[in-house]
Amino acid sequence: MTTFVDRVELHVAAGNGGHGCASVHREKFKPLGGPDGGNGGRGGDVILVVEQSVTTLLDYHHSPHRKATNGKPGEGGNRSGKDGGDLVLPVPDGTVVLDKNGEVLADLVGQGTTYVAAQGGRGGLGNAALASARRKAPGFALLGEPGHAGDVVLELKTVADVALVGYPSAGKSSLISVLSAAKPKIADYPFTTLVPNLGVVTAGATVYTIADVPGLIPGASQGRGLGLEFLRHVERCSVLVHVLDTATLESERDPLSDLDTIEAELAAYGGLENRPRLVVLNKVDIPDGKDLADIIRPDLEARGYPVYEVSAVSRTGLKELSFALAGIVAEARAAKPKEEATRIVIRPKAVDDAGFTVTAEGDDLFRVRGEKPERWVHQTDFNNDEAVGYLADRLNRLGVEDALLKAGARAGVGVAIGADENAVVFDWEPTMAAGAEMLGRRGEDHRLEAPRPAAQRRRDRDAARDEADQEFNQFKPF
Repeated sequence: MTTFVDRVELHVAAGNGGHGCASVHREKFKPLGGPDGGNGGRGGDVILVVEQSVTTLLDYHHSPHRKATNGKPGEGGNRSGKDGGDLVLPVPDGTVVLDKNGEVLADLVGQGTTYVAAQGGRGGLGNAALASARRKAPGFALLGEPGHAGDVVLELKTVADVALVGYPSAGKSSLISVLSAAKPKIADYPFTTLVPNLGVVTAGATVYTIADVPGLIPGASQGRGLGLEFLRHVERCSVLVHVLDTATLESERDPLSDLDTIEAELAAYGGLENRPRLVVLNKVDIPDGKDLADIIRPDLEARGYPVYEVSAVSRTGLKELSFALAGIVAEARAAKPKEEATRIVIRPKAVDDAGFTVTAEGDDLFRVRGEKPERWVHQTDFNNDEAVGYLADRLNRLGVEDALLKAGARAGVGVAIGADENAVVFDWEPTMAAGAEMLGRRGEDHRLEAPRPAAQRRRDRDAARDEADQEFNQFKPF
């Protein structure tokens, strides 16, 4: 049964924004008390957050589909809808977020680091928020904006200072078990270790982490065995430690050829050329192992490797090795540039930036792309003529109609707003009315100019009485 996963494809979907409400306040003696529709709630975000207690991506391997909750719609009485709840997904320290093309979106290192993988949609405005001096009683509301949905790839790269690399059964797991409090599975057969093991080592005033990277065999960088899956776990380390078995029972192997093979795989993987390296000759407690270590040590030192002879069984040479690694780690930490506070960069909008683009796609189709036009289209209820007129009014104020004229558009051509898969296509008419025809001039609401029924009845009675008085006066004797 799989208990460790360090790469998953996650399907995330943020919550949709709630729809705005179109409502009119009504009470006794106030049949038209004005618009009071509330705004819709914001859709929830999908947020990745680093949690130290999480060490694997196993949960997302079994449940790769994650969705935040939607915002609630607005209600009458100026009641706004409830915001959708954010979905917080804990990930291990060292998780890299990539898109499906392999581009890095975020590198999550450090407790509490967050990344918004999918952003929730905005809630639609109710008709109370859409009211203005010229449009006093809107008969429509805006729809909620759909939340972002997409796929991301999560890759775990172990955050460790020291990486132990070497052939299977070279003694890496035994070595990490005696250097730290880690208790990895240990046995005398190849590929005992199927997951990276992590331990914490204290050497004097320096505390560092050490990782056992399994599965490195010839061809690992090309996908043979498990090596390709775990080579990513050495990318963040400060020092590489070659653990060589000086007491191997395989006649075709020897420590020097093992070292050359592992170095060839690291070189093929790339990006590790400048990491400090040292060599550990393990199992020197065995007489044949000690003799072989004495023979090959001069050759290793001639290559420029610091060499340490150790035994995980008798614990020979462990203290010297631990302090040597602590010194290298301390130097690497000191050489790192100091972290500076994030600078707030303000990029003002360019004077000639209209916020949208108009491109001709043939003679009969023009496409409009931009954040505002596309969002406005998603928030429009096309079953409501007044809402469509409001959209046209907004697009005209943004300058879309002028841009279409400059691009060569003529009456009757198609205008698509948005990407190919979810575009809305209009038959464009220049100088078209931007509002429902019943509203008259753009932005005005003549319904409010009509007299109320009770007042009209009083006027009719007064007019009838005046007319009767005039007739009576005509025949009144002098």
